[in-house]
Amino acid sequence: MRSGLYLGGTSLPFVSSLRIFSPMKSFTTLEQRYIEEHLLPDQSRSSVDVQELADSLGRVTRGNGDPLPTAAADRIRTLQLVEDGPLLYSPGQMVIRSSEAVSEFHRGHTAQLANLLVPERFLEPHQRRTEESPGHQGPHFTRISTWGIPFSWFVLVTEADRTEVVESGGHILTVRIQVPLSIGIKRAEACIAMLEETAAELDLYDELDSVNHWLNDFHAESVLELDYGPVADRVYPDDSPMDVRLGLECLAEGDLTGAAAAYRRLATRWIPIRQRARAS
Repeated sequence: MRSGLYLGGTSLPFVSSLRIFSPMKSFTTLEQRYIEEHLLPDQSRSSVDVQELADSLGRVTRGNGDPLPTAAADRIRTLQLVEDGPLLYSPGQMVIRSSEAVSEFHRGHTAQLANLLVPERFLEPHQRRTEESPGHQGPHFTRISTWGIPFSWFVLVTEADRTEVVESGGHILTVRIQVPLSIGIKRAEACIAMLEETAAELDLYDELDSVNHWLNDFHAESVLELDYGPVADRVYPDDSPMDVRLGLECLAEGDLTGAAAAYRRLATRWIPIRQRARAS
Protein backbone atom coordinates (compact mmCIF):
# COMPACT_ATOMS: atom_id res chain seq x y z
CA MET A 1 0.00 0.00 0.00
CA ARG A 2 1.43 3.38 -0.96
CA SER A 3 -0.55 6.61 -0.71
CA GLY A 4 -3.59 4.41 -0.27
CA LEU A 5 -2.83 2.34 -3.37
CA TYR A 6 -1.54 -1.23 -3.42
CA LEU A 7 1.45 -1.58 -5.71
CA GLY A 8 1.90 -5.33 -5.47
CA GLY A 9 4.35 -5.81 -2.64
CA THR A 10 5.82 -9.22 -1.96
CA SER A 11 3.69 -9.74 1.15
CA LEU A 12 0.44 -9.99 -0.83
CA PRO A 13 -0.38 -12.05 -3.93
CA PHE A 14 -0.99 -10.51 -7.32
CA VAL A 15 -4.72 -10.84 -8.00
CA SER A 16 -6.14 -10.48 -11.52
CA SER A 17 -9.84 -10.50 -12.37
CA LEU A 18 -12.18 -11.34 -15.21
CA ARG A 19 -15.39 -9.36 -14.68
CA ILE A 20 -18.79 -8.89 -16.23
CA PHE A 21 -20.54 -5.50 -16.25
CA SER A 22 -24.26 -5.65 -16.98
CA PRO A 23 -27.01 -3.06 -17.52
CA MET A 24 -29.31 -2.32 -14.60
CA LYS A 25 -32.29 -3.79 -16.47
CA SER A 26 -30.69 -7.23 -16.36
CA PHE A 27 -30.97 -7.39 -12.56
CA THR A 28 -34.06 -8.27 -10.53
CA THR A 29 -35.80 -5.55 -8.51
CA LEU A 30 -34.21 -6.89 -5.32
CA GLU A 31 -30.76 -6.92 -6.93
CA GLN A 32 -31.22 -3.38 -8.24
CA ARG A 33 -32.06 -2.15 -4.74
CA TYR A 34 -29.03 -3.96 -3.37
CA ILE A 35 -26.77 -2.34 -6.00
CA GLU A 36 -28.08 1.13 -5.20
CA GLU A 37 -27.56 0.61 -1.47
CA HIS A 38 -23.95 -0.52 -1.92
CA LEU A 39 -22.76 2.15 -4.33
CA LEU A 40 -20.32 4.46 -2.55
CA PRO A 41 -20.75 8.25 -2.93
CA ASP A 42 -18.38 9.66 -5.58
CA GLN A 43 -16.68 6.30 -5.91
CA SER A 44 -14.02 5.55 -8.50
CA ARG A 45 -12.70 2.24 -9.73
CA SER A 46 -9.46 2.70 -7.80
CA SER A 47 -11.27 3.63 -4.59
CA VAL A 48 -13.30 0.42 -4.76
CA ASP A 49 -10.12 -1.62 -5.31
CA VAL A 50 -8.45 0.01 -2.32
CA GLN A 51 -11.50 -0.43 -0.11
CA GLU A 52 -11.75 -4.13 -0.96
CA LEU A 53 -8.11 -4.58 0.00
CA ALA A 54 -8.63 -2.71 3.27
CA ASP A 55 -11.69 -4.85 3.98
CA SER A 56 -9.73 -8.07 3.45
CA LEU A 57 -6.88 -6.95 5.70
CA GLY A 58 -9.40 -5.93 8.34
CA ARG A 59 -11.05 -9.35 8.33
CA VAL A 60 -7.84 -11.23 9.09
CA THR A 61 -7.22 -9.04 12.15
CA ARG A 62 -10.70 -9.36 13.69
CA GLY A 63 -10.66 -10.08 17.38
CA ASN A 64 -13.25 -12.88 17.13
CA GLY A 65 -11.21 -14.82 14.57
CA ASP A 66 -13.91 -14.79 11.88
CA PRO A 67 -12.23 -14.05 8.51
CA LEU A 68 -15.42 -14.29 6.43
CA PRO A 69 -17.03 -11.16 4.92
CA THR A 70 -20.43 -9.70 5.66
CA ALA A 71 -22.74 -7.80 3.31
CA ALA A 72 -20.98 -4.59 4.35
CA ALA A 73 -17.96 -5.76 2.32
CA ASP A 74 -19.91 -6.04 -0.93
CA ARG A 75 -18.78 -3.33 -3.37
CA ILE A 76 -20.25 -2.41 -6.73
CA ARG A 77 -18.01 -1.45 -9.64
CA THR A 78 -19.43 0.67 -12.44
CA LEU A 79 -18.36 1.12 -16.05
CA GLN A 80 -19.37 3.67 -18.68
CA LEU A 81 -17.76 2.98 -22.04
CA VAL A 82 -18.67 6.30 -23.66
CA GLU A 83 -19.76 9.68 -22.36
CA ASP A 84 -23.54 9.79 -21.92
CA GLY A 85 -23.60 6.03 -22.50
CA PRO A 86 -25.42 3.60 -20.19
CA LEU A 87 -23.89 2.82 -16.82
CA LEU A 88 -23.02 -0.85 -16.32
CA TYR A 89 -22.67 -2.61 -12.99
CA SER A 90 -20.52 -5.42 -11.61
CA PRO A 91 -21.50 -6.57 -8.10
CA GLY A 92 -18.51 -7.74 -6.08
CA GLN A 93 -20.56 -10.58 -4.49
CA MET A 94 -17.92 -10.98 -1.80
CA VAL A 95 -20.22 -12.95 0.51
CA ILE A 96 -21.39 -15.28 -2.26
CA ARG A 97 -17.96 -15.91 -3.75
CA SER A 98 -16.30 -16.45 -0.37
CA SER A 99 -18.91 -19.06 0.54
CA GLU A 100 -18.00 -21.19 -2.47
CA ALA A 101 -14.29 -20.67 -1.88
CA VAL A 102 -14.41 -21.68 1.77
CA SER A 103 -16.50 -24.76 0.95
CA GLU A 104 -13.82 -25.89 -1.48
CA PHE A 105 -11.13 -25.05 1.10
CA HIS A 106 -12.79 -27.40 3.60
CA ARG A 107 -12.69 -30.32 1.16
CA GLY A 108 -9.83 -32.65 0.31
CA HIS A 109 -6.22 -32.24 1.41
CA THR A 110 -6.69 -28.64 2.62
CA ALA A 111 -9.45 -29.54 5.12
CA GLN A 112 -7.16 -29.72 8.16
CA LEU A 113 -5.65 -26.32 7.42
CA ALA A 114 -9.11 -24.91 6.64
CA ASN A 115 -10.38 -25.93 10.08
CA LEU A 116 -7.59 -23.88 11.65
CA LEU A 117 -8.01 -20.79 9.51
CA VAL A 118 -11.80 -20.85 9.14
CA PRO A 119 -13.25 -22.75 12.12
CA GLU A 120 -16.49 -24.60 11.46
CA ARG A 121 -18.43 -22.45 13.95
CA PHE A 122 -18.27 -19.60 11.43
CA LEU A 123 -19.60 -21.62 8.50
CA GLU A 124 -23.29 -21.83 9.38
CA PRO A 125 -23.72 -18.08 10.00
CA HIS A 126 -21.90 -17.38 6.75
CA GLN A 127 -24.13 -19.81 4.87
CA ARG A 128 -27.16 -17.89 6.14
CA ARG A 129 -25.61 -14.62 4.94
CA THR A 130 -25.02 -16.20 1.55
CA GLU A 131 -28.60 -17.42 1.18
CA GLU A 132 -29.88 -13.96 2.12
CA SER A 133 -27.72 -12.25 -0.52
CA PRO A 134 -29.62 -11.12 -3.65
CA GLY A 135 -28.53 -13.09 -6.71
CA HIS A 136 -26.90 -15.90 -4.72
CA GLN A 137 -28.35 -18.51 -7.09
CA GLY A 138 -27.11 -16.70 -10.21
CA PRO A 139 -23.67 -16.62 -11.82
CA HIS A 140 -20.67 -14.96 -10.23
CA PHE A 141 -19.81 -11.68 -11.91
CA THR A 142 -16.10 -12.04 -11.13
CA ARG A 143 -13.48 -14.71 -11.62
CA ILE A 144 -10.11 -14.20 -9.99
CA SER A 145 -6.63 -15.60 -10.53
CA THR A 146 -3.61 -15.19 -8.25
CA TRP A 147 -0.01 -14.99 -9.40
CA GLY A 148 -0.73 -14.74 -13.09
CA ILE A 149 -3.46 -14.62 -15.71
CA PRO A 150 -4.78 -17.83 -17.32
CA PHE A 151 -3.95 -18.00 -21.02
CA SER A 152 -7.62 -18.75 -21.74
CA TRP A 153 -8.51 -15.22 -20.62
CA PHE A 154 -6.22 -13.75 -23.28
CA VAL A 155 -8.26 -15.50 -25.98
CA LEU A 156 -11.14 -13.14 -25.15
CA VAL A 157 -9.29 -9.86 -25.72
CA THR A 158 -6.92 -8.25 -28.23
CA GLU A 159 -4.49 -5.36 -28.14
CA ALA A 160 -6.99 -3.33 -30.22
CA ASP A 161 -9.74 -3.49 -27.57
CA ARG A 162 -10.56 -0.58 -25.28
CA THR A 163 -7.76 -0.36 -22.70
CA GLU A 164 -7.35 1.67 -19.51
CA VAL A 165 -3.88 2.02 -18.00
CA VAL A 166 -4.00 3.27 -14.39
CA GLU A 167 -0.74 4.79 -13.15
CA SER A 168 0.43 6.49 -9.97
CA GLY A 169 3.86 7.53 -8.73
CA GLY A 170 5.66 5.99 -11.69
CA HIS A 171 3.96 2.62 -11.21
CA ILE A 172 1.22 0.91 -13.19
CA LEU A 173 -1.52 0.08 -10.71
CA THR A 174 -3.55 -1.95 -13.18
CA VAL A 175 -4.49 -2.37 -16.82
CA ARG A 176 -8.12 -3.00 -17.77
CA ILE A 177 -9.13 -4.34 -21.19
CA GLN A 178 -12.83 -4.16 -22.06
CA VAL A 179 -14.78 -5.78 -24.87
CA PRO A 180 -18.51 -6.32 -25.55
CA LEU A 181 -19.55 -9.68 -24.16
CA SER A 182 -20.88 -10.84 -27.52
CA ILE A 183 -17.46 -10.37 -29.10
CA GLY A 184 -15.73 -12.19 -26.26
CA ILE A 185 -18.10 -15.13 -26.69
CA LYS A 186 -17.47 -15.26 -30.45
CA ARG A 187 -13.72 -15.35 -29.86
CA ALA A 188 -14.08 -18.11 -27.28
CA GLU A 189 -16.34 -20.21 -29.49
CA ALA A 190 -14.05 -19.83 -32.51
CA CYS A 191 -11.06 -20.96 -30.46
CA ILE A 192 -12.98 -23.89 -28.96
CA ALA A 193 -14.05 -25.05 -32.42
CA MET A 194 -10.47 -24.87 -33.66
CA LEU A 195 -9.08 -26.76 -30.66
CA GLU A 196 -11.72 -29.48 -31.06
CA GLU A 197 -10.24 -30.18 -34.48
CA THR A 198 -6.56 -29.85 -33.63
CA ALA A 199 -5.74 -30.17 -29.93
CA ALA A 200 -8.69 -31.02 -27.70
CA GLU A 201 -6.26 -32.62 -25.23
CA LEU A 202 -4.81 -29.23 -24.25
CA ASP A 203 -5.71 -27.78 -20.85
CA LEU A 204 -6.57 -24.57 -22.69
CA TYR A 205 -9.52 -26.32 -24.32
CA ASP A 206 -11.13 -27.30 -21.00
CA GLU A 207 -10.37 -23.91 -19.43
CA LEU A 208 -11.88 -22.00 -22.34
CA ASP A 209 -14.93 -24.25 -22.47
CA SER A 210 -15.59 -23.50 -18.79
CA VAL A 211 -15.14 -19.75 -19.34
CA ASN A 212 -17.45 -19.83 -22.36
CA HIS A 213 -20.25 -21.52 -20.40
CA TRP A 214 -19.85 -18.83 -17.74
CA LEU A 215 -20.01 -15.99 -20.26
CA ASN A 216 -23.24 -17.29 -21.73
CA ASP A 217 -25.00 -16.84 -18.39
CA PHE A 218 -25.04 -13.04 -18.69
CA HIS A 219 -27.16 -10.40 -20.41
CA ALA A 220 -26.30 -9.89 -24.09
CA GLU A 221 -25.59 -6.17 -23.59
CA SER A 222 -22.95 -6.84 -20.95
CA VAL A 223 -19.26 -5.96 -21.20
CA LEU A 224 -16.36 -8.25 -20.36
CA GLU A 225 -13.30 -6.83 -18.62
CA LEU A 226 -9.86 -8.30 -18.02
CA ASP A 227 -8.35 -6.48 -15.04
CA TYR A 228 -4.64 -7.23 -14.66
CA GLY A 229 -4.44 -5.84 -11.13
CA PRO A 230 -0.99 -5.08 -9.66
CA VAL A 231 0.74 -7.70 -11.81
CA ALA A 232 0.47 -5.14 -14.63
CA ASP A 233 3.42 -3.26 -13.11
CA ARG A 234 5.57 -6.32 -13.81
CA VAL A 235 4.44 -7.25 -17.32
CA TYR A 236 2.94 -4.23 -19.10
CA PRO A 237 3.28 -3.47 -22.02
CA ASP A 238 2.10 -7.02 -22.48
CA ASP A 239 2.00 -8.97 -25.74
CA SER A 240 0.23 -11.97 -24.21
CA PRO A 241 -3.06 -11.56 -26.14
CA MET A 242 -1.08 -11.41 -29.39
CA ASP A 243 1.17 -14.34 -28.46
CA VAL A 244 -1.84 -16.49 -27.55
CA ARG A 245 -3.54 -15.59 -30.83
CA LEU A 246 -0.40 -16.23 -32.90
CA GLY A 247 0.20 -19.54 -31.13
CA LEU A 248 -3.35 -20.69 -31.87
CA GLU A 249 -3.11 -19.60 -35.50
CA CYS A 250 0.14 -21.55 -35.89
CA LEU A 251 -1.47 -24.57 -34.26
CA ALA A 252 -4.43 -24.39 -36.65
CA GLU A 253 -2.04 -24.25 -39.61
CA GLY A 254 0.04 -27.17 -38.36
CA ASP A 255 3.04 -24.92 -37.68
CA LEU A 256 4.22 -26.53 -34.46
CA THR A 257 7.49 -24.57 -34.49
CA GLY A 258 5.62 -21.27 -34.55
CA ALA A 259 3.23 -22.47 -31.84
CA ALA A 260 6.15 -23.53 -29.65
CA ALA A 261 7.85 -20.15 -30.14
CA ALA A 262 4.69 -18.32 -29.05
CA TYR A 263 4.42 -20.54 -25.98
CA ARG A 264 8.07 -19.88 -25.06
CA ARG A 265 7.41 -16.14 -25.15
CA LEU A 266 4.40 -16.60 -22.86
CA ALA A 267 6.31 -18.89 -20.51
CA THR A 268 9.26 -16.50 -20.30
CA ARG A 269 6.89 -13.71 -19.32
CA TRP A 270 4.62 -15.53 -16.85
CA ILE A 271 6.61 -18.34 -15.21
CA PRO A 272 8.71 -15.88 -13.13
CA ILE A 273 5.46 -14.33 -11.91
CA ARG A 274 4.02 -17.70 -10.91
CA GLN A 275 7.26 -18.66 -9.16
CA ARG A 276 6.81 -15.71 -6.81
CA ALA A 277 3.95 -17.63 -5.20
CA ARG A 278 6.56 -20.02 -3.75
CA ALA A 279 9.19 -17.42 -2.94
CA SER A 280 10.10 -16.92 0.70
